[in-house]
Amino acid sequence: MRTFKDNAGRTWSIQVNVDALKRVRSLLAVDLLEVLEGKLIDRLSGDPVFLCDVLYAVVKPEADAQKVSDEDFGRAMGGDALDGAIAALSGELVDFFPQGRRKVLRKLMDKFDTFQAMILTRAEQRLISPELDAQFEAALAERGSSSGGSPASSE
Repeated sequence: MRTFKDNAGRTWSIQVNVDALKRVRSLLAVDLLEVLEGKLIDRLSGDPVFLCDVLYAVVKPEADAQKVSDEDFGRAMGGDALDGAIAALSGELVDFFPQGRRKVLRKLMDKFDTFQAMILTRAEQRLISPELDAQFEAALAERGSSSGGSPASSE
């Protein structure tokens, strides 16, 4: 069992078992076993609303006991809480499977993490490149010359 903290300071326990899988299927019509195909983890990490819906379904018994609604849960999720939550959920999903599938899924998750890191590194490199600054300056210059220098009359 893994845990994560939301932005309200609450600690949530993530445990992926058959009961949790059935609850997610029932509440969201989402099959967490599709994580083996690779697309589900991409959706979970790329769509924070979807991630929070899945997380809430997984922790629903705990949330009900604490009288935390879906909306309250969502309001407390953002930023680093999302990172902790996806790490806890993905780790639990990996551990749910038997040894052979677990090994394959761990490799898939590692590849996905590497790919995500590469995307972020490339985006950061592009943002600090002088070429991007030059493109912005050219776009601003073009916009300034096409506007005619003075605002049009309101008449």
